[in-house]
Order: sequence, then structure tokens, then C-alpha cells
Amino acid sequence: MPSANIKPSSIRQNWDLDAVFPGGAGSPQFAAFRKALVMDLKKAEDELSRLPQKLDESSFAPLTAMMLLMQDIMERIEHASGFTICLIAQDIADEKGMIQREEVSSLLADWQKILTGLEEYAAAADNDIWNTLMQTPQLAQVSFYWNEKRTLARKKMTPELEKLALELAVNGYHAWNRLYTKMAGNMRAEFEHNGKVETLSMGQLANKTNAPDREIRRRAFEKLESTWENTAPLAAMALNAQAGFRLSLYKKRGWDSPLFEPVQMCRMKEETVGAMWDAVARGARKMSAYIDAKKALLGIDAFRWYDQAAPIEAEQRSIPYDEACDFVVRHLGSFSDDIGQFARMAIEQGWIEAEDRPGKAAGAFCTGVDVIKQSRIFMTYSGNFDEIMTLAHELGHGYHSWVLRDQDFLARAYPINLGETASTFNELLVTDAAFQAATGTKEKLALLDKKLQEGLIMFCNIRARFLFDSLFYEERKRGAVARERLDEIMLEAQKTAFGNLLADDGYHPLFWTSKLHFFETGMPFYNFPYTFGFLFAGGVYDRAKKEGRAFANKYKALLTDTGSMTTEEVAKKHLEVDLADSRFWNDAVARVLMDIEPFEEMVRIALAGR
Repeated sequence: MPSANIKPSSIRQNWDLDAVFPGGAGSPQFAAFRKALVMDLKKAEDELSRLPQKLDESSFAPLTAMMLLMQDIMERIEHASGFTICLIAQDIADEKGMIQREEVSSLLADWQKILTGLEEYAAAADNDIWNTLMQTPQLAQVSFYWNEKRTLARKKMTPELEKLALELAVNGYHAWNRLYTKMAGNMRAEFEHNGKVETLSMGQLANKTNAPDREIRRRAFEKLESTWENTAPLAAMALNAQAGFRLSLYKKRGWDSPLFEPVQMCRMKEETVGAMWDAVARGARKMSAYIDAKKALLGIDAFRWYDQAAPIEAEQRSIPYDEACDFVVRHLGSFSDDIGQFARMAIEQGWIEAEDRPGKAAGAFCTGVDVIKQSRIFMTYSGNFDEIMTLAHELGHGYHSWVLRDQDFLARAYPINLGETASTFNELLVTDAAFQAATGTKEKLALLDKKLQEGLIMFCNIRARFLFDSLFYEERKRGAVARERLDEIMLEAQKTAFGNLLADDGYHPLFWTSKLHFFETGMPFYNFPYTFGFLFAGGVYDRAKKEGRAFANKYKALLTDTGSMTTEEVAKKHLEVDLADSRFWNDAVARVLMDIEPFEEMVRIALAGR
């Protein structure tokens, strides 16, 4: 049965960070926590130096103790990291929080350097001895993690060079990302609307490109282009520097493909990525029927970049936050009591920061505060349906971590591509519930448009990003890529990905400057995991629709395995599919395209009624 209604009086719009560390960036408890981490990192370094030269059964005890200490330290670093992310998000002027964020990043780099030495020790071990160690009760649950690290260590440079690379990356490679983030955060532009001139951040200006009024979308897009044009030479420097660092490192490691690292991080094969994009490329062409119908509905003759997220309704009813929370909890609970109860707990216990106020960061996220086995969700709720989807999406991330909370920490570390499963699953649940609850054609049409709009973004926009990265890295191998050439590469990528869906003058050549994902040093090729997660979650959701509430426990088991299996193994075990086989991806793409025909029919009805 769906969860009972939430009482508005029990709903909080502000998160509780004092439950993590009281007092914000000035917390004495947080200062002591970081100090203890520094001491334990030194202890781990000392213990590494005292390990026996060769691994045998007599040295299992000290090595196991070392591995458990490293796991404990990593859990606490992630806890501290999540807290600092929250501090900065809730107040972008929190300079103390920013300094502490840098400090935690340095602690992570120190941990990684010690890990490099531990990986060397593991890589040199005899296979039979190592396998015996991994079967011991204390390490069995995290054996996948340590086997993965051991295998990858054999494909890296010598430990001395790896440690040097990690140290240099803090003030080199990652510094370019921090510089770009600061630069983008400081950018402002003046935008006139209804006779009033506003000074907007780039995030606020980008939101204007989703406005119902096309003239506002056009002017906001052009203002974005002109503002980023002035900063493009600096962005080009940052992008070239980051890519150059990666490629130099890859060359020394003997990694021929720039995709090697991202697919390793996603625990998947390049063949899986290729099979997915092949199916997407074929399916994207069929989106033309959706675009034609939407153009007719909007009364436009050419579809441009700034029309991708155009709403089809001129006005949306403002939905109170308590109503949004109640809707999400009830309908998540209609599939699984466990998911519904989790969502209720997160809302009522102050895990969510949703207040619409100045001074907050843009965007939305879910981060773990792992030591207390909780999550914190950040968003800004202003009352539209998209933000209900954001709430459901981020609660999906939180539920994924909640399912894994009792696993050993290193068995909770799922890859980013599988990390989109629960979030997208929640969105699909809530969108379908909203469609069923809709009483008129207009409302149903708007919801179908939202679903197809998501497909357009995943099939074309995200693929264009992947193609840009692929083309850029090939050229970057031969030297720095000129700022003007970056525009050309982006235009080429967009034309390939969108085909004839956009007008000849409807592209966004400067997109590479404004999308922070291109500058993210924590995840190269930060694009394909989104499309993967979108399609994979669609396959999981399709199974859930067929089996109903009986699938809830199977779904929970699937999420539990995401921290201790490869992506392909998770799919094989829980869905009985081969991700390198095009049939899975063809079916996944077809499920998205199924909404085009009913959308076209509803558009015909709507136009006939005008």
C-alpha cells in the first residue's frame, strides 16, 4: 500500500548539518576530526613501511590490519568531504568552508599515496597466497575492491612515479578544475526583463533558457554566448592543461585509449559503451517525429539549442513543497514500502536543504555523511514540476546509499554509471504516477514532453559531449588545441549527435566553455555514465512494472551488489542480460521512443482544439 500522507508540520526545508558536526565550518568537533585523520594517515604510512617484504600466511595479520585501517580512514575522509561540500553549497561565501574543502582534498591525496604503496605490495604477491587472504572473514566482503586495485596497479607506473603524479595533481591537474570553477562562479551578466535589469550568475542565466517565452530563451542564450566568449581563451587554457596532464600520465602508464580510465572507474568495458552509443545513434534519428510535433505545438519553424528544454505550457501551477514531498513519498511507497519509508525519514529528519534563498550554490546533489550512515540532499525548491523530479532523483541516490549502509565501507563504493540507477528509477516512478493522476490532455501532454525531452538530452546532448571529448583528446595528443578549433570540434560533435534535429544556425559551439563536466578532474569523460544510467534504469524499471511490488526485494539486491561487482556482472545476475549485446540497448532505446506516437496524437488533438 502507498505510504500515508506526510503531515505538513513534519516537513523541513532546511537540512540538519549539526547532526554531522555542530557549528558549521567553525566546529571544534570537525577540527578535531580532521586532526585525527592527519594522525591516522601518519600511522598508516608507518604501518605500510613495516609490512614484511613478502606476503605469506604469517604476514596476513599485519596486512589485514593495514587494509582495515585504510578503509576506516577513507570512510572518515568521505564523511569530511561530504560535510565541506554541504557547507559551501548552503553558502557560497563560506570562505572557511572552502579552505577546509581544500584541506580534505589534500588528505585524500595523502591517502591515495599510501594506497599506491599498498597496491604495489598486493601486485607483487603470489596469486594463490593473495586469493587465500581475500577469503578471510575480515576481508571477504571487500575482496572485489582489493582485487580491482591489485589488477589496476599492474597497469600503472612504478609506485614512486604514481605517488609523484598524485602529489603534482593537487596543485596542477586539480588546480585547473578549481580555477575554472572559481572563474565560472564569479562570472556575471546583465539581463533585462520587463523593463528591469538584473545582474545574474551564469547558472541563473542558464535557467532563463528554460523559460516558456521563446524570446527570453533566445536572449538568455545569446547573452550566455557573448559572456562566455570573453572567457573562452582562459577556459581553453584550463581544458588543454587538464587533458595534457591526463595524456602524459596515460602515456607513461601505457594506456593507449583515453577511455581506459573512465571505463575502469565505471567498472565496465569499452565494448559496452560502444554497443550503447550504436543503439542510441540509430534511435536518435527517430526523435525527428517528436521534434516536428513539438515545433508545431510551439508554433516555430526551426528547432535551436535553446529549445531543447522548452516547456510546452505557458504557465505552471506553483506546487507547495509539502505537497511535492507528499506526492513523492506516496508514489515511491506504492512500489516499495522501504523506499517510501526512507523518503519520509529523509524529509522529516532534516536530510534535505530545499529552501529558495539567495547565497546558495546552483544545482542539486546528494552526498554521503558516511560515519553516521546518512546522506544530505541539496536543491532549491521554487515550486515547479521539474523540482519534484529533482527531489525524487536525489532521494534515489540517498536510498541507494541507505541500502548499502551496513556493508563494509569499501563495498559501498559503487561506480557513477550504476549510481544513476536508483535516481532515474525514482524519476520514472514519479513521472508515471503523475501521468496516471493527470486529468486532462494538456497535463498528460506536458508530462510526455518531459519524458521525451529527457530522451533527447540523453541521446543527443550527452552524446555530443562524448563525441567532443573523443575528438578533442585525439587532437590534443598532437599538441594544444586552439580556442577556435575547440568551437569547431564542438560544432562537429553536435551536428553528428543531433543530425537534422537542429536548424543550421541552431547549434552551440561554445558549449565546451560553459559545461563544468568537461573540466571535472574527478571523472574523465563525465558524460556517457548519464546515458548509461538513464537506459539501464529504464530496463530495471521495465522489469519492475512487469513484476510489480514483488520486484522490490530483487531491486534492493541489485543495488546492494553495485558496490562489489562489475557493471556487466550486475546486469547479468539481476536482469539476465549481456550489456555488450546490442539487443539490450536497442530495447532500452525503443522504450524511450514508444512515447513519440502518443505524443504526436495528443499534439494533433491539442492543435485541432485551438
